[in-house]
Amino acid sequence: MKEGKDCKMDNEKKIPARSDVPKENTWAVEDIFATDQEWKMSCGKVREMAQEAAGYAGKLHDPDSLLAFCRLKEELTGLMRDVSGYASLCHDQDTTAPRGQEMNARARSLWVECEGLLAFEGPEILTIGEEEMSAFYERQPGLLDYRRSIGEIRRRKEHVLAPELEKLLADAGEMADAPQTVYAMLCNADLTFAPALDERGEAHEVTEGSFLSFMEKNDRKLRKSAFESLYAGYEKIQNTAAALLNAQVNQLKFYARNCRYEDTMQASLDATNVPVSVYQNLIRAVHEDIGYLHRYMRLRKKLMGVEELHMYDLYAPMVPDADLEVPFDRAKQDVLDAVSVLGEEYRSVLQQGFQSRWIDIYENRGKRSGAYSSGQRVHPYVLLNYNNSLDSEFTLAHEMGHAMHSWFSNRYQRPVDSRYRIFVAEVASTCNEALLMRHLLGRTTDRRVRASLINYFLEQFRTTLYRQTMFAEFEMQINAASQRGECLTREMLCRMYRELNCFYYGKDVKVDSQIDLEWARIPHFYYNFYVFQYATGFSAAMALSERILSEGEPAVRDYLAFLSGGCSKDPVSLLQGAGVDMRTAEPVRAALSLFASLLDEMEELAQGF
Repeated sequence: MKEGKDCKMDNEKKIPARSDVPKENTWAVEDIFATDQEWKMSCGKVREMAQEAAGYAGKLHDPDSLLAFCRLKEELTGLMRDVSGYASLCHDQDTTAPRGQEMNARARSLWVECEGLLAFEGPEILTIGEEEMSAFYERQPGLLDYRRSIGEIRRRKEHVLAPELEKLLADAGEMADAPQTVYAMLCNADLTFAPALDERGEAHEVTEGSFLSFMEKNDRKLRKSAFESLYAGYEKIQNTAAALLNAQVNQLKFYARNCRYEDTMQASLDATNVPVSVYQNLIRAVHEDIGYLHRYMRLRKKLMGVEELHMYDLYAPMVPDADLEVPFDRAKQDVLDAVSVLGEEYRSVLQQGFQSRWIDIYENRGKRSGAYSSGQRVHPYVLLNYNNSLDSEFTLAHEMGHAMHSWFSNRYQRPVDSRYRIFVAEVASTCNEALLMRHLLGRTTDRRVRASLINYFLEQFRTTLYRQTMFAEFEMQINAASQRGECLTREMLCRMYRELNCFYYGKDVKVDSQIDLEWARIPHFYYNFYVFQYATGFSAAMALSERILSEGEPAVRDYLAFLSGGCSKDPVSLLQGAGVDMRTAEPVRAALSLFASLLDEMEELAQGF
């Protein structure tokens, strides 16, 4: 922490310790397990059930035994998700606390142990012939409940190894998770940043949770100071972050190669039954219309009245005196009103979530940064770091969209079919955001407020459709480099990331050198080709929200059927049922066209400022 006469730390807003957060602002982890002791007993139960399930090895060629195994595995998986979810929630509410760290590590280890014990399932089911499998369904109708999950295993037949090799890969899972685990601990628990100074010389604590709120302020000195503070922190760990990212990509490559895939992208997308062409179509369509983003940057530069538009200017309001503040209670009501078009059941369940502590609302020291939803069996849980901004209001709508997707799928599907695929995960969340935006615009008559909202909507396109596609392209590039045998050094990563920023943002943006390190603070790069789904999901959500608002009841019925679908069909087919065909680039092009029309309106409104 810097010291000196310009650092007025007495005026700094303090971030509370977890113990100082009021209970009503925290999520009810006790709804899963009443006590840690109950959680520990369930860990033992999981191990017993996994060992019982392992006893079915060599017996799956009998339809009655196969059904008994499927039912036991379904029950085991549900309890394992309870155990893992509870541990994860306890960890994320304070990543510095040994209790959560130990529980999370134990749950991860237990999950890997279970996967190892059940690794015989895939290889054994694949030895059952097609005619024999059809006869199984006739002789034992109960197996029809598991036809989809069994079919998923059989679909990937050429990528399933011998039982002993599948067990070896499963047992290596905890080791394979190490890059992501170490990175998360490094950035969430250990990494700290110098305070940022505003134009009055007052100091503000910089965290990942508070950073975006600083970027949205009108105070340009504060934005620049926070920007430099954050990336100065990441500069100190850039070599470690690069080594961890290189290790992460290497483990993806190891699994892809040994499971007989051409590359890591094919392996990752095949896990959710999504064609590689969907990924490629996204990048191609965004490249074709990158001029819209460049035009938006020119408008931003003009409206902000700056000689140079820096990276720390990209989140600031373009509309003067439109720094909207949204308290949490108001945000809840806005979201409830916005989603009323989806019917009474949707609205009442959402209201229940607001009243029953599904949400951990505000930032505290050590709390995991960002936001997410976790779809537990008892009910969904949502982590926020709410800061009374318009962005926080939309984050609430976004994460509760995830939560409602989980609730509907858990309500209307068997447990084995209730977990929706990652590819459709961002659709429901972004559809909620689109409905909220339409609601707020519909009730707004003030020209300046309308411009501010459109500014925010344009930013959603920039940060979700364009920026996440840029992330996806970076991920594609680093995996391709690794596939060629190249080591991902910090120099290579910074160079690749800078070139992408220059291409996406164009000549009207000053691409500050600090942004070259942004790759080091994106946790999704430590996943497996996840980020492209934000952009595809955003595109699908724009199409769905437009249909809901224009067609009414038929579109709502189709949408609720999609939410209730879980993984009962492949994700592309589920979206087709709701009226969106992601096999083509048309949803992406339609979303980019909507962005252009919003840009037209923004340019017209800006003439009156």
